Amino acid sequence: MPRVRIVTVGILTAGMSGEVVAGVGFGVLAVLLGAGGVVAAIRTRRRRAEFAATYGSMGGIVYTVVQAGCSGVLMLGGLALIALVLLSRH
Repeated sequence: MPRVRIVTVGILTAGMSGEVVAGVGFGVLAVLLGAGGVVAAIRTRRRRAEFAATYGSMGGIVYTVVQAGCSGVLMLGGLALIALVLLSRH
């Protein structure tokens, strides 16, 4: 049985198969989640820094660096996924 490809129709996805759109969508989702994680890390640091007595005992700057680093890796992974999907199309 021949392989059937589902082709999406739209302005941004004209001529792209469903697999490509799904891959790009997951990549965009990963980038957005990573960006949200970086913002959350910065906001958490600012909130905790207001209470200097407990800031150090709750992990301090180490917690913020680890959280922002993991979120940054998630963003890079999303960008790599988008690039991989778009490059494998050709």
